[in-house]
Amino acid sequence: MVGKRNLPVISRNFDLSPGVLRFSASRLRLKTGEKKPKFTNTKNAKLPRLQRDGTKFVLGHAKTVPLRKTLTPGTVLIVLAGRHKGKRVIFLKQLPQSGLLLVTGPHKINGFPLRRIGQSFVIATSLKVDVSGVKIPDHINDEYFKRKSTSQKTGKNIFAAGKTEYTVSEQRKKDIKTVDAPILAAIKKNSESKFLFGYLGTRFSLGKNQYPHKMQF
Repeated sequence: MVGKRNLPVISRNFDLSPGVLRFSASRLRLKTGEKKPKFTNTKNAKLPRLQRDGTKFVLGHAKTVPLRKTLTPGTVLIVLAGRHKGKRVIFLKQLPQSGLLLVTGPHKINGFPLRRIGQSFVIATSLKVDVSGVKIPDHINDEYFKRKSTSQKTGKNIFAAGKTEYTVSEQRKKDIKTVDAPILAAIKKNSESKFLFGYLGTRFSLGKNQYPHKMQF
């Protein structure tokens, strides 16, 4: 019978492959009790929340999004994505909470309503429209653009049928007319009003041998 002394001794941290050990140095110290874990990974354990200056960190907090230098109130932008892709819109202001851009068509010219859009989805042009007379109501903010389905108004569970309904409120229609009215008046006063109406009413498109990186907008 072979004694215990003649049995080969296998270390816990053996080589899985040449140069690759089973445990790392920190894991090995943790197993031997030299290093205590910072957190206990158990089902009932509560991990501490991230903290900044003593206050709890909450996801979705307000960020300061820097605005591109080419984006100034009244600048005509070209939309690059979405159902209104290719349309030309007018930039009004940046919403402070989300950093998104508040833009309008106006709706009477190209069917683009009062909406918000990200900077990365627009191209700024050199054309500008006078929007100094536009007064944006205080209630038009990020909360204003959150959609409320009819289920929230009537209490019906329309998600059970797999369909969602959305209708434009009368307040939304009124706000669009209120914001667009001074913009349309400023365009009519412009010496090139016919050109502006036609420019805003047509979609941007690229033809043969036309490359955006060689264009000056």
